[in-house]
Amino acid sequence: MLKPILLVEDNPHDLELALIALEKSQLANEVIVVRDGAEALDYLFCRGEYAQRQKGNPAVVLLDLKLPKVDGLEVLNEIRTTPDLRALPVVMLTSSREEQDLIRSYELNVNAYVVKPVEFKEFVRAISDLGIFWAVLNEPPPGSQRYMRPIG
Repeated sequence: MLKPILLVEDNPHDLELALIALEKSQLANEVIVVRDGAEALDYLFCRGEYAQRQKGNPAVVLLDLKLPKVDGLEVLNEIRTTPDLRALPVVMLTSSREEQDLIRSYELNVNAYVVKPVEFKEFVRAISDLGIFWAVLNEPPPGSQRYMRPIG
């Protein structure tokens, strides 16, 4: 079974573009969409509406920085301070170019910090590349499942 990609995005336009990009990359991974930081934490900790979901971490978390309820930095901090989540790849996907956001993200051990491109084609390419890298090319931590692309 393939691990899903957790996409945490509150902006409907950016969400639609990200889903289009991930679809174009032809990944077989399911994309789980949550729209705020609290919902992301509920998913990761299997609580609330996600209490009955199958246990296990996603292949990667694509995390917006500016989120309602709980912001992306707080979500990242929770991930990095929880032993079962600590090795989970997290990509901060944001429109923020503020140096303090970049510094704080790396202080919290984000795996990558990607500023959302404004142009549609660049945005689609960036999201597609992220999905392929983290769900297919990246070697996950020991014990994780890895997606193998069919040959041919």
